[in-house]
Amino acid sequence: PTDWTAPDPTQRRQAPRSRRTTWLVAIGTAAAIASVAVGNQAVFAIALLFVISWPLERLFRRHPVPVRRLALRTDLAYAAAQPALQLITLVVAVVVGVLSFGWLPGLLAKPLVTAVPPLAQVVGGFLLFDFLSYWTHRWSHTVPLFWRFHAVHHSTKHLDWVSGFRAHPLDGVFMAPVFAFFIAAGFDNRVTGAFAILQFLVGLGAHLNVRFRLRPLWPVVMTPEFHHWHHELDPVAHHTNYSVFLPVWDILFGTYRMPRTERPQHYGIP
Repeated sequence: PTDWTAPDPTQRRQAPRSRRTTWLVAIGTAAAIASVAVGNQAVFAIALLFVISWPLERLFRRHPVPVRRLALRTDLAYAAAQPALQLITLVVAVVVGVLSFGWLPGLLAKPLVTAVPPLAQVVGGFLLFDFLSYWTHRWSHTVPLFWRFHAVHHSTKHLDWVSGFRAHPLDGVFMAPVFAFFIAAGFDNRVTGAFAILQFLVGLGAHLNVRFRLRPLWPVVMTPEFHHWHHELDPVAHHTNYSVFLPVWDILFGTYRMPRTERPQHYGIP
């Protein structure tokens, strides 16, 4: 229905425990423990993120969301299962990257990339990576097949430190042609990996339930206010704020929305 709105967060009750949820949490926890045993540090990174983010949301929270809010177990299960989900993403992404022929223009660009000084390669590579990330994210909303996967991430009705983990494991494979291009073009793999990690961390921070507006940073870098508008349920905000690091791409391509007299209120998808 077009008049659907999210329930009042203060009136929400704890969701009933289901057998499926129990199995998801158990499997995700087992995967997390196994990944730690083989040296995967992702679980420690999630724990560190919680230690940093959760106090901020308690002290400076914007929406009055209870600690044990709706679908919290679902998002925690996604977070705990990250090592297993990332393995699925990696396997499929390699196949998609090869079949996309994204490496072909990369090979053509390799002489130019290797000829520029290292600093110019890093700066230019970052701007190009962020530009391509903008369009990949935009297509995730505008191409019906891509949206079927990306909608999982937008299904959460709460934005907080853990909601950013909710994503279909195949949602990330649409960036595979970009990585194929960068690898074939001769960009330092450590630099490309650093770009991906930086965007991931900034993206998680952009979901925080905090009341900071940070207006001076609006046109400079993605902030929680900027990304919360991207998740806003109101149709007027749909197809806006696609940038994943630099808002300049939204400004250039007409998808920038940061009203000074309004704030995003409801999230999710009907």
